[in-house]
Amino acid sequence: MTKVLTANLKNIFLASEMIKKGKVVAFPTETVYGLGANAFNPSAVALIFEVKRRPKFDPLIVHISNYQMLELIAKEVPKDIEKLIQIFWPGPLTVVLPKKDMVPALTTAGLPTVAVRMPQHPVALRLISLSDTPIAAPSANPFGKLSPTRAEQVLKGLKDKIDLILDGGPTPIGIESTIIKEEDGEIYLLRPGSISVEDIEKIIEKKVKFREIPKIEAPGSFPSHYAPSTPLFILKRKKIPEKLLGKKIGILAFSSKPDYGNFQEVKVLSEKGDLKEAAKNFFSYLHELDSLNLDLILAEKVPKKGLGMAIMDRLKKASQNKFI
Repeated sequence: MTKVLTANLKNIFLASEMIKKGKVVAFPTETVYGLGANAFNPSAVALIFEVKRRPKFDPLIVHISNYQMLELIAKEVPKDIEKLIQIFWPGPLTVVLPKKDMVPALTTAGLPTVAVRMPQHPVALRLISLSDTPIAAPSANPFGKLSPTRAEQVLKGLKDKIDLILDGGPTPIGIESTIIKEEDGEIYLLRPGSISVEDIEKIIEKKVKFREIPKIEAPGSFPSHYAPSTPLFILKRKKIPEKLLGKKIGILAFSSKPDYGNFQEVKVLSEKGDLKEAAKNFFSYLHELDSLNLDLILAEKVPKKGLGMAIMDRLKKASQNKFI
């Protein structure tokens, strides 16, 4: 049976002892809940892949609590990356760096690079510090499914496959970290997330590049990901096609209740049209809609600026790029 324990100091210490023994535990970060294991222990890392049913060629993010840990796992930090981590760490920025040999190949999916970030959440930082090791941690959900922003969502998704979930309440940001990489003097966006491209460009004083043909060099790179069990479609326009009339439909609206369609359930991401609030509510509302035995979920597009880029990235992957 999985224990769900309040994330107080006693229970964080208990979780750290489990990490030291090669087990996996779920814990909150400021983005989503993570499923963590000792990043240097291949057997423990293998458990993450087993629990999530995650393909072995999908690399994990390694979480650290101080810069000494960064020196353990990364060979070098390019100048522009250094500028960015000085501003955005602790926080939801993941950087891909050349790895040192002590980082197991399984943790990085055989790549010569390692994805690393320093989370901002006090529970995550305390857990990493008490475990005295970097912690490899993807989102604490079955592979390809909705990311969890609450402990109960972790339990529902993973059931009895892990021993412990630290319950730190809802995650404050609610959408995964931004992932970047430096290559030939340019900064590339590998995954949009909760730090915007615009904010990155202000710091490095040049444009962020985008891969024309994406490679699997960071988590969240698959074209289908973050998906509910209920079929999801993105609305091209605010109108319901006649062929859907009579079906049980839930809608994920952006800023107001729709004045079109007859919906079984309506979730509005942010009545103020605030993208931060929309991002925080995004996965939670999709979890709620997914639990209602609907025939399908429709989602309105959000403005593709700032955090809106990250939300639309998740929507497209959750719907497998299906528009209606």
